[in-house]
Amino acid sequence: MIVVDRPEMIVVGHAVRTSNADEAEPGRGRLGALWARAGAPGAFAHVPGRVDENIYAVLTDYESDHHGSYTQIVGVAVRTAAALPEGMVAVRVPGVQSLKLEARGPMPGALLEAWQRLWKHTESGGTPPRAFTTDLEVHHPAGADLYVAVFPSMG
Repeated sequence: MIVVDRPEMIVVGHAVRTSNADEAEPGRGRLGALWARAGAPGAFAHVPGRVDENIYAVLTDYESDHHGSYTQIVGVAVRTAAALPEGMVAVRVPGVQSLKLEARGPMPGALLEAWQRLWKHTESGGTPPRAFTTDLEVHHPAGADLYVAVFPSMG
């Protein structure tokens, strides 16, 4: 894991509130349906001002840490969120220092492995500590990159 400066962006998409415990329990998870909706052909064709073809997942509004509830928005990066399609939300992803993890290989397994590495880092008191503010997954043809907000170094 390396620390990088993540740029600010705006993501428009669909949102759900969930927790890792809910996602691990059959019948309670909400992310599968959210991702199925995002993966449907033309799911974001009517979103104006897209900046690229990537799919983004924003994790925010953390209740506490990775054991609490959070909101996940799956969508696309846009220049401005002036005109939101019906049923979609916009979220500003702040530009902050983040741990960067790469997920390469068959999805969603490779992504889950990246998150598991991050959870282990968090639970072991790894440095820098996780901020639990706004995290970002960038899904592109080569796999996914995970940008997890950390507390800035005191220097």
